Amino acid sequence: MNSPVSREIGHDEYDPWGTLALIALYFVALVLMWLFTYFVEFVGNDLTVYGTVVSVILG
Repeated sequence: MNSPVSREIGHDEYDPWGTLALIALYFVALVLMWLFTYFVEFVGNDLTVYGTVVSVILG
């Protein structure tokens, strides 16, 4: 038993909660950045290209 591996973990035993937590944290960061961009850059300003197209279509 000179091997540095004390216990092998099979594929069925692996439970990646840390990876799931990092993905969730990344998603929360993306949502917060989107909200910041939306409320700071777009709310209260003139229409953007997207807003102009939507206003022309909706009449």
